[in-house]
Amino acid sequence: MSINNFIPTVWSETLLTELEKQFVAVAHCNRDFEGEIKGKGSTVNICGVGNISIKDYTRDTDMGYPDTLTDTMTSLVINRAKCFNFQIDDIDKAQSSPKLMEAAMKKAAEAIANEADRHIFTLYNLADAMVTNALSSSETLYDTILEARRILYENNVGDGVELFLEVSPKVAAKILKEKIAIPAMGESTFNTGYLGSIFGCKIFVCNNIVETEVNGNDVHNCFLRTKRAIAFADQISEIEAYRPEKRFADAVKGLHLYGAKVVYPKELVTVRVEFKSENEPS
Repeated sequence: MSINNFIPTVWSETLLTELEKQFVAVAHCNRDFEGEIKGKGSTVNICGVGNISIKDYTRDTDMGYPDTLTDTMTSLVINRAKCFNFQIDDIDKAQSSPKLMEAAMKKAAEAIANEADRHIFTLYNLADAMVTNALSSSETLYDTILEARRILYENNVGDGVELFLEVSPKVAAKILKEKIAIPAMGESTFNTGYLGSIFGCKIFVCNNIVETEVNGNDVHNCFLRTKRAIAFADQISEIEAYRPEKRFADAVKGLHLYGAKVVYPKELVTVRVEFKSENEPS
């Protein structure tokens, strides 16, 4: 690609398309919002519907006036701004495939997606409940996931609601070893990181799960949640090509603005899976 052929709108759409393929945590968030993202610090509104009351019905009797439907509004601040800025030397460009810039843009999308996913998983301590699969416990990971699902049932998250269990690669290996994940018949296996399902929960593996330390052991803070538990809004704010003043090269830089917020904490359970520290002698 030559800088003369660079069309910002097309490349923004290309980057967004690649981002959608790479997202794991973001893909499982509520992304319906109102408002325009103009820059870091912008605020968008996440809309919801208030409770609806259920009343007794008497045959051949007029019903009372209908309740006024109320809505809920939660503000989401766009407080994250991440950028990329790379160049391709003219000599490298001449000696390589013409697809070099396209490949670089895909790598940029992968890096941006990782940053956004990583940020979402930092919200693990805002869940309404946490369950732990501890080293000292004899319970299996199966029992821990079942306990997390029980909590969501008690929070009125029924079987008809789509649920996502996001785990680290190490926890994923444990799931596969215990033969927990069950591939659903007819379900697409092309989703990024999809392993299978259990108790109606779709299991995804992601390398951006937050790891913390407790009593010298590594704790992986995985998520079990509904899609509306966490809201996410983003925008590729800027993308442009330029010629660096002191180089014979084509360069591209871009800006990704985003924010995330736990909107329904009762629909999010942090599943803490504990492992013996690799630094600890066996």
